[in-house]
Amino acid sequence: MVSHVHLIGIGGISMSGLAKILLKEGYTVSGSDMNSSLIIDKLKNQGANIYIGHKKENIQGADLVIYTDAISNDNPELLEAKKNGIKTLDRGTFLGKLMKKYDRSIAVSGTHGKTTTTSMLATILNKSSLEPTILLGGELDEIGGNVKIGSKNLILTEACEYKGNILKYQPTMAIILNMEEDHLDYFKNIDHIVDTFKKYANNLDGNGYLIINIDDKNAYKVIEDSKCNIITFGINNKADYAAENISFTNEGYPKFVLNIKDKGKFPITLNVMGIHNVYNSLASIAAAHTYNIPIEVIINSIQYYKGTHRRLETKGYINGIRIMDDYAHHPTEIKATINALKKSTLQKLWCVFQPHTYSRTKLLLEQFSESFYEADKVIIADIYASREKDTGIIHSRKLVNSLKEKNVDAIYLKSFEEIKNYLFDNMEDGDVLVTMGAGNIYKLGELMLEESKKEAI
Repeated sequence: MVSHVHLIGIGGISMSGLAKILLKEGYTVSGSDMNSSLIIDKLKNQGANIYIGHKKENIQGADLVIYTDAISNDNPELLEAKKNGIKTLDRGTFLGKLMKKYDRSIAVSGTHGKTTTTSMLATILNKSSLEPTILLGGELDEIGGNVKIGSKNLILTEACEYKGNILKYQPTMAIILNMEEDHLDYFKNIDHIVDTFKKYANNLDGNGYLIINIDDKNAYKVIEDSKCNIITFGINNKADYAAENISFTNEGYPKFVLNIKDKGKFPITLNVMGIHNVYNSLASIAAAHTYNIPIEVIINSIQYYKGTHRRLETKGYINGIRIMDDYAHHPTEIKATINALKKSTLQKLWCVFQPHTYSRTKLLLEQFSESFYEADKVIIADIYASREKDTGIIHSRKLVNSLKEKNVDAIYLKSFEEIKNYLFDNMEDGDVLVTMGAGNIYKLGELMLEESKKEAI
């Protein structure tokens, strides 16, 4: 019987969510991470015993060890657990087992939009009578962070396809937002990715629901052999939940008519930017409506939703300059973010991009070079290594050169200090700055805002 669970990489957004659930259920929880953080401080306050740094002694007393995909095979804690016969599970496998403890489970998957869609749906469910348990890959003010612990009736979670993790899940409802080339350090090509989603959809039985973006060119490949109930959403093709007559407010927020097949039409105005968020909202609406939440509750909730942290988030203002941050780290996400901001930017749009992982930057270099056209000025920072090591295969300068070949005004600056000084010297009132990437680039905007406050004193 398991009573003490140790989590390697406990400070990660998804691992910390699992730790909170385990603490709530009465387990003894310990963990380790390379650096301290606000997330770790909160977990300590809730009763977790957390070590900074990975040492074999850290797992003492544990009878289950959970680890993230970022943990290497030679991690001393993982090696010690295996040496002593302590059960080990990767995060995806553990999450799959956890989901089975709930009557119903919703898993949100796709190359882009998982956190936003899960957050939109969380906002709707939170205002319903379903009392959901929610696991997010971001911070949502509506639920006070990245986790809400509810009843055993329903769990809502993100489902990442990396390393085929979605195949470890058997939800009662699966949402597939889109399928594009990404994580090519694991997947061979787009066919491998689509095949993985196809197998994932086949995990749903005849009572399950697959909610899928019918505008995605690979959607039909996924649903052709599915045994479950298929519900479609989209803009360009005939769908069960469709957006029609799309326009944008002066703030860049989308307005559209929601057309629910055989159920009527309803006007909606979102409180978040971008056409991509129309798709995200359609997926959320379809899921909630399928679980019989009244359409009035759904529409009121979706229009109330104002975004999660690190998703087109306004961090503050420096004089008349708007400082924003976004998690975009894939070419399609970058293009969508810049397009959304351009609709409401009257002056220059500045973009500081921190590429995420060497493999992604190298394998998608051409696509990255075509993603920044609508930005007026692009600054490329050093590549954020994440789980990888720098082998010299790619450098940010190569991306800058590719951008210049496409007539994009781009430069490379090495440090946050250099970037900050360059921006302060060149930005003007009315400009918009967006920092983008899945690493620590968000700290640049915070650094600038902090410095501007000191100067104002």
